[in-house]
Amino acid sequence: MKLHDVKVYPSRDRLARQDQLAWKIAGVAVDKVAVQKDVAEMIINRVIDNAAVAIAAINRRPVVSARDMALGHPRKDGATVFGVASGKRVSPEWAAWANGTAVRELDMHDTFLAADYSHPADNIPPILAVAQAMGRSGRDLVRGIATGYEIHIDLVRAICLHEHKIDHIAHLCPAQAAGIGALLGLKQEVIYQAVQQALHVSITTRQSRKGEISSWKAYAPAHAGKLAVEAVDRAMRGEGAPSPIYEGEDSVIAWILSGRTARDKGLAEAVYTVPLPEPGEPRRAILDSYTKEHSGEYQSQALIDLAFRMREQIPDLGMIEKIVLHTSHHTHYVIGSGANDPQKMDPKASRETLDHSIMYIFAVALQDGRWHHVDSYAPKRAARKDTVELWHRIETKEDPEWTRRYHSRDPNELAFGGRVEVFLKDGTRLVDELAVANAHPLGARPFGREDYIRKFRILTDGIISAREANRFIEVVQDLPRLGAGDLHLLNVALPAGTLDAGKPGIF
Repeated sequence: MKLHDVKVYPSRDRLARQDQLAWKIAGVAVDKVAVQKDVAEMIINRVIDNAAVAIAAINRRPVVSARDMALGHPRKDGATVFGVASGKRVSPEWAAWANGTAVRELDMHDTFLAADYSHPADNIPPILAVAQAMGRSGRDLVRGIATGYEIHIDLVRAICLHEHKIDHIAHLCPAQAAGIGALLGLKQEVIYQAVQQALHVSITTRQSRKGEISSWKAYAPAHAGKLAVEAVDRAMRGEGAPSPIYEGEDSVIAWILSGRTARDKGLAEAVYTVPLPEPGEPRRAILDSYTKEHSGEYQSQALIDLAFRMREQIPDLGMIEKIVLHTSHHTHYVIGSGANDPQKMDPKASRETLDHSIMYIFAVALQDGRWHHVDSYAPKRAARKDTVELWHRIETKEDPEWTRRYHSRDPNELAFGGRVEVFLKDGTRLVDELAVANAHPLGARPFGREDYIRKFRILTDGIISAREANRFIEVVQDLPRLGAGDLHLLNVALPAGTLDAGKPGIF
């Protein structure tokens, strides 16, 4: 990997294209380096994972609305929509919208955490949609997805958006554009313009994940995918974009990120150091990401597993006086009591809010010894009196050591869990800790191909036919060898008459 320093330059300096981050990102996208076998195998795993969580959410209201909107934009040679028979196609940007929403709705697909947050599998829906609409092969798709993951994760390693309350889709959209460019084999100039346009239009605030969290949490990455498809389309037609989008005098770094902070505080200019592969270096970033076994914010994964373990040490949960979760800055301030969101303690809160409340999640996991993507968030479950009482006895505290480990570059130190203290009414104190979830690559039970397939079968059971499930599992495992025009086979359809319809809109 080569490290690239990125900072603001006055307009009079006329920063050369080859020195701009967007041009360097485009350079990675045009590099024809082969996708290594273990990377291709992991891409297959994540395509399976995306399909699993999408079908599990297929008739939830946000997904229904997104699907109905997409179906208002039919295109004979377009892309498929999850749940809908593959013979019915839509324009690719709308397929990206519908499928991206379905994938994101349950908050149960993959994650990468570093300087910022990310769900890099959000790259897959728009890249797949364009691949289907443009008649590309499985090999082309694998190249595009590997590129999208690489750019997305490299940006997340280096640039913190959360510090400035900017939503994480600002890293996703440029990565999606780069992935689409790699898929289509576009020229560096075209991808460069698409990446800049994608970043420019995807700057939004983190209010989407604060306070009363709405369905937009699922829509936001899908919206980024739609914007990315449109950005590439414009660039392919010869249109340009604001430039240089990262380094310019009025750029994203200058006014949205740390450029402005440095100026306001009279500090030295802000510099971000972004790692990108050297020419000819394989794109392996996907192997640094990790999926979820449980439906909830990633920082909750290890703590759910820890709750399962600790409940065996507490014969009577009614004896709990209070619980303190000592954890990282991100966990404390995003899904913990440090967020100061009263909604995180509200039994009537939305599902989207509850899956960002580690206090609620830990209480239910401790009581039930299981986690279910539907049952654990049901309104009746959230309102149970003993759950509310336990939930309100839980708080989080930032621990500098867990924060340090959260940001560690050493994979053996990297941690997303915490240390839990349970105080009982008789004065007993129980303490346990877990650094990474059981499903993490360094966890007790790292996810492999059989786990992804099992997750798919569990989440789609009773929703699709066994025949459709078997067909998809067989086809997807042969992904790199699928021919041009065969990528519609990666769609998963429900039996006729089982897809819900939502309220009418404009489309």
